[in-house]
Amino acid sequence: MLVSYEILEDLYKDAGEGRKGRAINYQKQGRVKIKNIEYENELNFSLSANVIGNEIYKTYISVKDGLVEDITCTCEDYYNHYGVCKHTLASVLEFVNNPQYSGEIVENNEKNKNNSLLNIKTGNEKFNSFKQIVNSFYQEEVEGISDEEDEIKQKGTIKIEPIIYYEKFSGDIKVEFKIGNRKMYKIKNLAEFYTRMLNKESYKYGQKLEFIHTREVFTEESKPLLDFILKYSEIIKFANSNSNSNFRYYGKALNETNILLSNTGIDDLFEVLKGKEVEFNKDYTNQKIEFTEEEPKLDFILKKTSTGNFVIYPEKEIYEITILKGKIYKYILLDKKIYRCSKEFEKTSLKLLELFRKNYVTEIEFGEKELTEFFSVVAPKVKNAIKMEGISEEEIKKYKPQELIVKTYFDFDKNDYLVVDVKFCYGEKELNPLNEKEKIDEPRNIIEETKALNIFRKTGFMFDVKNLRFILPDNDKIYEFLTEDINFYMQKFEVMVTENFKKKQIRNTKMTGIGVRVENDLLSIDLSKIDIDPSELEDIMEKYSLKKKYYRLKDGSFINLEDNKEIEFLDKLSSGMGVNYKEIENGELRLPVNRTLYLNQLLKALKGTEIIKNQEYREIVNGLNKEQLEEEIKVPENLNNILRYYQKTGYRWLKTLDKYKFGGILADDMGLRKNNTNVISNSRLC
Repeated sequence: MLVSYEILEDLYKDAGEGRKGRAINYQKQGRVKIKNIEYENELNFSLSANVIGNEIYKTYISVKDGLVEDITCTCEDYYNHYGVCKHTLASVLEFVNNPQYSGEIVENNEKNKNNSLLNIKTGNEKFNSFKQIVNSFYQEEVEGISDEEDEIKQKGTIKIEPIIYYEKFSGDIKVEFKIGNRKMYKIKNLAEFYTRMLNKESYKYGQKLEFIHTREVFTEESKPLLDFILKYSEIIKFANSNSNSNFRYYGKALNETNILLSNTGIDDLFEVLKGKEVEFNKDYTNQKIEFTEEEPKLDFILKKTSTGNFVIYPEKEIYEITILKGKIYKYILLDKKIYRCSKEFEKTSLKLLELFRKNYVTEIEFGEKELTEFFSVVAPKVKNAIKMEGISEEEIKKYKPQELIVKTYFDFDKNDYLVVDVKFCYGEKELNPLNEKEKIDEPRNIIEETKALNIFRKTGFMFDVKNLRFILPDNDKIYEFLTEDINFYMQKFEVMVTENFKKKQIRNTKMTGIGVRVENDLLSIDLSKIDIDPSELEDIMEKYSLKKKYYRLKDGSFINLEDNKEIEFLDKLSSGMGVNYKEIENGELRLPVNRTLYLNQLLKALKGTEIIKNQEYREIVNGLNKEQLEEEIKVPENLNNILRYYQKTGYRWLKTLDKYKFGGILADDMGLRKNNTNVISNSRLC
């Protein structure tokens, strides 16, 4: 016997009855192909084999001095318990029971009598399991090195090719994929492919394709398609794994051989394949189609009939054109191309085509009276896709509307509401579109007229039934119109305004000059040169405090309150100095002279305003300069060596306050030695 009975019994015991039974069946069915044998005797040998199961599993068994030193397999069962699996046991049974190997060993021993396996001493039997663990991890490292070498060799060589199937009656689109380099193999299970990529597994698709599943092995051109497959394969895998219990008797929730495209999936696939030709199966016929962003050539014929009526019909047979709907875009399958339709094309030519299809007609007939309406409403939308047969330009000229000119006349009524009279002009003829009694003989462009009227409605204008014009009574909307909308109107229409309209525009406040002087120990501020009606000042400032954008004056014009430096100055003057706006209305303010510094800071922010200051005011401002304080005010000699620097500064400041009669407070923490009368003598405290 090639293997000792004791070794076989140990293998049976480790495998268990279940694995033993399946191993015997594998061996009997011829699923084991032994690749290599090194044999000395029944107690010393090693062998490796390939066992065919769901895939090809590689096994290895090594026996030294009657003890199993190493046993491995690439199957999941082995990695779960690091013991004898059905594949390794089947390999040993094939070696024992196939007489071919017995004859070969006898013949080989006769030829090589002096050759034998190395006699490596093994330890006690109780360490067998430990040795298997060590050998397993060692083998994994060796295979890992080999895998890295294979990956480097295969880097950027694996291609992916899609095959698209279109089911005409259901409208379903599904995609299958082939993978390979020289020879292409179908990906039979997308969920398993996702798992291989996730785990970076090595897998053999066929005799000429085996590789480690990493992103690097795929060609650059195939990587976008790889990402598409992984995105949707993940959905398939987890949908099926989470629904196994519910679908136990009905199969899997999602097909794992292909991706059934949703509306989003169509958009995603087009983005990946645009500019490429791929295999496409429609009506059980394979062809190559190109994904393109070009506009499809979809023309319509306008023709006069023998009865004097007109017909319009698509140049191509409507049922030869396949329309596919994505979530964002629509697509047309035509002439071995899939076109992605722009939004403009979708709203014009494609919309007209779909009307034919929805009504199951191949042509639409209408009379001569409707021709004007056709050229007014339909033709402007699809003008580049209309071909005329049997009709001259001169013949239909009378049905085509001339260019629409919109004239607008803006004014303010007695209530200071914004009003506008509108005229639609075709050549020299014009009409008020709000007056149903006014008619013209010329063909009218209904589409452009509707667009124009919608502009007025969106702005907020309402229909003044009595005067047959538009009216805008809301101050907020009037202000918005004058600041923003009027520019758009001037681009779209001919805009004319009255003198009354011009007077009631938005204006900025102006403060041409401010006079400041000091007299009788008071500040006198001249505010008479502000171009605001004093009687409205309080209301203006109230709106400003509420952060309103504007204030509408009594004359109907507007003051812009945003970024208004003059209004901001008046607000700070009032809040910072406790001034009532009634005082400002008089045009002159009188304030304590100790407000000089604060006033000076406010005046600095007024750009473009002339500030007139008298000499005494200038002297105060300049006298409060820190450098001048040190030069003009000297600390007494008897204190100069006693006081610290900051105490000297405090002394000078108090003397300055006294000089200009500002008054001051000597606080406890100023460090100026209040008890020292020499320091604070001649200083006034208030």
